[in-house]
Amino acid sequence: MTPGSLNARRRERELAALAAGERVDLVVVGGGVTGTGIALDAASRGLSVALVEAHDLAFGTSRWSSKLVHGGLRYLAHGELGLAHESAVERGILMTRTAPHLTRAMPQLFPLYPSTSRAQQAFVAAGLRAGDALRRAARTPSSVLPRPRSVPAAEALALAPGLAPRGLRGALLAYDGALVDDARLVISLARTAASFGARILTRLSATSLSADRVQARDGLSGSTVDIHARQVINATGVWAGTLTGSVRLRPSLGSHLVLAPGTVPMGTTSVNIGVPGENNRFVFLLPQPDGRVYLGLTDEPVPGPIPSVPSVPESDVDFLLSLASSVLSRPLTRADVAGSYAGLRPLVEGGGRSADLSRKHAVLAGSDGLLTVVGGKLTTYRRMAEDAVDAAVRLAGLTASPCRTARLPLLGAASRSALSLVDAPARLVARYGTEAPRVAALGELDAEFAAPVSPGTEITAAEIVWAVRNEGALDVADVLERRTRLSLIPADAEAAAPRVAELVDKSLAGLA
Repeated sequence: MTPGSLNARRRERELAALAAGERVDLVVVGGGVTGTGIALDAASRGLSVALVEAHDLAFGTSRWSSKLVHGGLRYLAHGELGLAHESAVERGILMTRTAPHLTRAMPQLFPLYPSTSRAQQAFVAAGLRAGDALRRAARTPSSVLPRPRSVPAAEALALAPGLAPRGLRGALLAYDGALVDDARLVISLARTAASFGARILTRLSATSLSADRVQARDGLSGSTVDIHARQVINATGVWAGTLTGSVRLRPSLGSHLVLAPGTVPMGTTSVNIGVPGENNRFVFLLPQPDGRVYLGLTDEPVPGPIPSVPSVPESDVDFLLSLASSVLSRPLTRADVAGSYAGLRPLVEGGGRSADLSRKHAVLAGSDGLLTVVGGKLTTYRRMAEDAVDAAVRLAGLTASPCRTARLPLLGAASRSALSLVDAPARLVARYGTEAPRVAALGELDAEFAAPVSPGTEITAAEIVWAVRNEGALDVADVLERRTRLSLIPADAEAAAPRVAELVDKSLAGLA
């Protein structure tokens, strides 16, 4: 086992030490991208850290994104130049320094049909040029994210063969960042934090918080434990208000449909479709490395209690299918939908529509001294974490080194040129980076582990064993839903479940 390995054995050992009264500098509540980012930032500064997560890493909003690393173009239209620049900077950090292995350039096509006026075309083109200016200001090289340009209709159809040729007069082509898998980014952050000594404790549900103590229930044993800290940070996203009364959020729902491989011939280029009546809102057809295509997303307010796992409303299904069909050669129907998912954005309360609320983040100190991080978005998680740890250091009088995460590679990271030389299948390198040969080696040692877990997937038994031994997976759901993402298409998860269950049981028994 490496220092960055997360598994049931390590969890048991570290939880026992905290239950016995060991005090840490910082307790972070929430195992999403913000919480794991905070844990890494603090641990890499030399602080002792424990992270408490009620379910599993990336259980909430962090696994339900569009898998994009945005450059902040949308925020320019709202006059939020600072947020747009921050987004572009953080995108560049992820793609060039901290996680080149988990990110890629995503070509984005804006098709031009008769319904697109010349004024709208000029508006989008101006926005893309502004976005490229943000890229240059963030010092992200054009070798990573090429400059935008206009393309003729023939090239647009070659890039996205599923587009309707009738009336297509060309397209605008731009590039943004994309994640191979948002949940995998969270897992990599948690493991990197663990390599610096952070205790990453899943299945530990916080029942009450104060500035220096977290009372939690162990989901495995049912026992209650008090964890003492010099400072507690609430990083539970849309659920932050259920643990403290000092914040007010207006969650919004972003729905996606999952189209199985072969449903829409997309190549590797995404298609951005303007929402009628909106100047700066688009629906995306996002092709994935495994052939799936994600169709999203919506932005609607969510009243009432916050669900643990949100579902896609029927109205969102109709809206997404209808808008996508308006530019495709073959209209999409509900029969084309192989799966769906929805995520909740933790937007800070404000006036107007949820689509217009700022994506800025805030670090708030309650009257009791509890720190809460709210707002923000996946791309800017690192800056959110830095601000949260800075606030904790000031509030609790902690001694810590300066933030170093802007230049700290996550486990598996390397330059793109170095990644191209890693001796392992490209699919594994895109998910595990420089650790890919270690994953592949399990299959080389035992042919049983080299075989796929079901006929319809390339995911091997070795990846399941790795998930349990090194990535903190504790049961079948952790593997299907967050380590492999097989559950995004329920039929794929059902086919793989028996073999995955067998491998999980054997791997857990080997750790006992």
